[in-house]
Amino acid sequence: MKRVMIVDAAAFMRLILREILESNGCEIVAEAANGEEAIRLYEIHKPDVVTMDITLPVLDGLEATQTILAEHPNAQIIICSAMSHHDLIMEMIDIGVKDFIVKPFQEDRIIAAVDRLYEQCS
Repeated sequence: MKRVMIVDAAAFMRLILREILESNGCEIVAEAANGEEAIRLYEIHKPDVVTMDITLPVLDGLEATQTILAEHPNAQIIICSAMSHHDLIMEMIDIGVKDFIVKPFQEDRIIAAVDRLYEQCS
């Protein structure tokens, strides 16, 4: 079973992602509402895949992603964000993000990305 951590400041967005992922055979091992939580929970749970928003309180998604990837270069992180500037996407890819999904997203796009990254880490 794919073990996924969801990182998003909005509780309703975490709920939507949880429902989509669980209905498609994923186990949600953790949820974080800010970047610091994401780093701490990643260390505890070591999920197969992470969905990460960019706009987060305390520590933004870019910084949290950089921190996680510095310690775990093989981390499979998908950015799920409404921010879709070309330069930002390129920066995220440069630091090691595996995929970028623009909100509002389609369920099949999320599932395809998680499945692809899970296959790469298995």
